[in-house]
Amino acid sequence: MSDNPLAADLEHVLEHIRPISEELRGARIFITGGTGFFGCWLLESFAWANDRLGLGAEALVLTRNFEAFQKKVPHLAGRTDIRFQIGDVRDFRFPPGRFSHVIHAATAADVKMNAEHPVEMLDIMLTGTRQALDFSVQSGAKQFLFTSSGAIYGPQPPEITRLAEDYTGGPNVSDPQSAKGEGKRLSELLCALYARQHGLAVKVARCFAYVGPYLPLHEQFAAGNFIRDAKAGGPIHVSGDGTTFRSYLYAADLAIWLWTILVRGASNHPYNVGSHNELTIAQLAKKVSEAFPGKPPVAIAKKPMPGQPAARYIPDTSRAEKELGLREWIGLEDAIRRTSQWHEKRS
Repeated sequence: MSDNPLAADLEHVLEHIRPISEELRGARIFITGGTGFFGCWLLESFAWANDRLGLGAEALVLTRNFEAFQKKVPHLAGRTDIRFQIGDVRDFRFPPGRFSHVIHAATAADVKMNAEHPVEMLDIMLTGTRQALDFSVQSGAKQFLFTSSGAIYGPQPPEITRLAEDYTGGPNVSDPQSAKGEGKRLSELLCALYARQHGLAVKVARCFAYVGPYLPLHEQFAAGNFIRDAKAGGPIHVSGDGTTFRSYLYAADLAIWLWTILVRGASNHPYNVGSHNELTIAQLAKKVSEAFPGKPPVAIAKKPMPGQPAARYIPDTSRAEKELGLREWIGLEDAIRRTSQWHEKRS
């Protein structure tokens, strides 16, 4: 029995990526953003599959702060099949040799930077994406995965229940708060241009909202904030009126979707990555409360405005489901429970 607190989740990932695992045998994978939330799950599942299937694969991870990653996940930092390169995504030195896959998961799309330094955010996103694409071409990579965002669609119209990949709306370019969405949108355009000009197989994952181990508890993520409040005994603070609709995919399922899109996804053919099971932020807070002893109280800061339609941010995931056989295997209640238990084990 493994002492890894994520063992059951990683076995779940392995079960679903086993059919594509042979295409990763002997792979040499370069990953940007490998030390963040997405990166930790990619590396956890990579290491698990490498050990159990004897894939003989290697991963090289670009990071600006190896010491912080080493402190967070020492069991990954000390592996021989995962190496690290110190550098910035905008100007990193291209490592020598051939690589089979590149995963560009680095992002600067946090709320504080979007509000205070939107120009820098755009520069990181666009320059970093081009640098990763240039490296892919030079290294001979056959597959390139870009983790984009549902923010590229702009505000979801109230009459649209779920956003599909062929929706042509977009961020308001006159609004400085659109830096994240427009940065991801332009990065997708760069990917499309490189796919055409260089024949690079570019896979795009338009990511929505998630819950799971490694999700930061003190940043802009509602699920993480609610778990933080519940761990402290409550109240669970909802900063708005609680009527906004969101949906949350569990991190282990996210890892399955990302690996599958990398290997099996069609080039220049984006896939929404998330859950289609919607709920309001108030309902999310209640579900988090119910997962903790004593059921901490929920405090909603504002009252809903009469007649105002609720904001929505819900993906249509039918493309990934129909074309790649992907779905949500772990439901939200179970996802919250697993996440809270993981935090308890790490306390």
